[in-house]
Amino acid sequence: MTPGAAYRCGVSENVRYLAVGPRVGIRHFTLDDGPEFTARARESKSLHQPWLFPPTTSTAYAAYAGRLIEGPTRAGFLVCEREDGGIAGFININNIVGGGFACGALGYGAFAHAAGRGLMSEGLGLVVEYAFGAMGLHRLEINVQPRNTASIALARRCGFRLEGFSPDFLFIDGAWRDHERWALTTEMRPGGRAGR
Repeated sequence: MTPGAAYRCGVSENVRYLAVGPRVGIRHFTLDDGPEFTARARESKSLHQPWLFPPTTSTAYAAYAGRLIEGPTRAGFLVCEREDGGIAGFININNIVGGGFACGALGYGAFAHAAGRGLMSEGLGLVVEYAFGAMGLHRLEINVQPRNTASIALARRCGFRLEGFSPDFLFIDGAWRDHERWALTTEMRPGGRAGR
């Protein structure tokens, strides 16, 4: 049995990915992903905290995934290893605004078993392409705490530029936290162009 298979229950073996790379595919969250996602989140607590707090219980996961599945201002993507379908991490686009803004804010996390293997770089690249293509967005933003070096390195690897610093920007883990603001637009990518 492959590592990811130990957690999967109810997820079809014929999962359809929105986009695929050499090692990972991205797909939307489903409620059936709860057991695997929450088990991986519990295993990854020391990697995630104090930066992020993904759901670790079935009740919390159902509420979290429900917002990503049903919300017009959010889109959630699971980064899955193509070899066994196991969830390597997650990337969410929050605060999606259309019209002349056409922007969304990214949040992401790797699970401990997948950290440091380049899977999230590949997955973030796929999400960026999907967001700028199928979703019609023009700009993606990442807000990250300055000491979260792994998250900053991922933003930099994927071509995001540092645009500024915001003190007391987000309320996380009981306090207002400073954040760096990183962004990427369609024009910043090779062959990128303005318009939709």
